[in-house]
Amino acid sequence: MRFLPFASLLLATACVPLGTPITDPNAGRAGTQKPPEYYADKTLRYSDYTYSPDVRSVQCYVGTGQPNEVFQPPVVPLGQSQGIVLEFDVLGGQSQRYTAKLIHCDVDWQPSVLTDMQFLNEINEFLITDYRVGTGTKVPYFHYRLRAPGVKISGNYLLVVQNSGGAPVVSRRLLVYENQVQVGLKPGFVVGGQERYTLQQLDFAIGYAGVDLVNPAAEVKVILRQNFRWDNAKVNLRPTFVRDAERRLEYQYFNFENAFPGLSEYRYFDTRAAQSVGLGVLHVDPRANPTAVELQPETSRQKLAYNQYQDANGQRVFESREYGNGATNADYFDVTFQLKADQLAPGPVYAFGAMTDWQLKDEFRLAYDEAKQLYTGHALLKQGYYNYDFAVAGARGAAPDEVYFEGSHQQTENQYDLLVYYRPPGTRTDLLIGYQTVGMNSRQ
Repeated sequence: MRFLPFASLLLATACVPLGTPITDPNAGRAGTQKPPEYYADKTLRYSDYTYSPDVRSVQCYVGTGQPNEVFQPPVVPLGQSQGIVLEFDVLGGQSQRYTAKLIHCDVDWQPSVLTDMQFLNEINEFLITDYRVGTGTKVPYFHYRLRAPGVKISGNYLLVVQNSGGAPVVSRRLLVYENQVQVGLKPGFVVGGQERYTLQQLDFAIGYAGVDLVNPAAEVKVILRQNFRWDNAKVNLRPTFVRDAERRLEYQYFNFENAFPGLSEYRYFDTRAAQSVGLGVLHVDPRANPTAVELQPETSRQKLAYNQYQDANGQRVFESREYGNGATNADYFDVTFQLKADQLAPGPVYAFGAMTDWQLKDEFRLAYDEAKQLYTGHALLKQGYYNYDFAVAGARGAAPDEVYFEGSHQQTENQYDLLVYYRPPGTRTDLLIGYQTVGMNSRQ
C-alpha cells in the first residue's frame, strides 16, 4: 500500500477515506453520546494514545514543508533541522491551556533513568501557543500545533501533551536515530506452502564494522514494523548468525518470525466535500447537525482475488473542498460505516486504521443486525480522505484480526522499517543506532 502525493489527493476525483470514533448504536448521534470507557482511565501510557473524547484528528509527522508531509512518520535523524510536528483538535468553543514535555524511554518503551538535561538543552515544559479556532464549522473546535524540540541523543521519546491540571491529553511516540551501523533491509521470499501467497517476508542483516559492539548478539535489539505501526510490530528478534570476522549479524528465520500478512489495499472514503458525494460515500445530508454521511455498504474481501490500486497505507489527510485548509476549515461529520456479513464474526468488529490510533476503540465498534445481515456504526470524523479496514477483536492482548474481512495477499503494497537499538556498556540508555525503510511491491 503506497502513500499518494498530497497534491494528487486534492486533485483526484476518486479519493480515499478518513476516520473517527464509532459509538453504541443505541446511544445518541455523534457528539451527544456519553464518553466511552476508553477515555475513563487517565493513566499515562507510553504509546500513541488519546486521553479525552474531545481530542480528535491527531497527526504526528516530520515537518518537511512538502505537500505530503503528513504521511511522514515521526522518525528523524539526530541533529536534523526539520522537526517533528504534532497537531490535534479539541472540540468546544473555548480554547484551553496546554503544555507538552518529552519523556526519554528505553527500547521497551519504559521511562529511562536519564535526567531531562541529559537529553535536552532547555527546560522540559513547552507551552503550546500555536492554536486557531475552526472557521465556519457546525462543530466548534480549536486546532493546536506544536513542533517538538530537538534532542541530544538518539532513542525513543514520548511526547506528552497535558492540560492545565497536569492530566495527559495526547501522547505520541517519536524516534530519533543515528546511522552507526549498516542496515540491510530488503523484501524476501516466503518459503512455505500457502503462506507464500499471503505473507510478506523481510530479510535483513546488520553490519557493525564502524562501531565497537562488545557483545552484539545479546546487546543489539531490533524491531520490525509494517506501515510504521506499533500494534503488530515484530520484537525480540535475535540474530541467527553472528559473523565475527565480517562484523555482521544475520537474521534468517524459518518460522515466519520476520513475515507479516500482506492484507489488501486499504478501503477508503472521501468526505472532503459537504455538498456532493465522494468516493466510497452513499449519501450526504448537509442539513443535519453535524452533517451526516453514510458510507457505501462494504463486503468481506477474505475470499476475493487481489485488487490493485493506490492507497495511503491506512493513513488520512484532512481537507475541505469548499474552503481548503483542513486544519481550521474542515468540519466534523457524523460518518456511518456499513459492512455486510451473512453471519456474526468470531469476535467484536471494529473500523480500524490510523483514525483509531491502530487500536480497537469503543467508538469504532460496529453493531450487528441479524435481520439485515449488516454491521453498522458511526463516528464523528473530520472532513478528509481516509483509509481504513475492518478488524475482529481476538483474545485479550492479541493483535486484531484484519485477515478475517480483508484477506491477505503477497502482492499488496506496504512499507516496512527496521529499528536497531544498542545500549553501550556502562551507560543507562538504549540508543537507536540504525534505521532503514523499504517498500514491498512499490509501484513508483
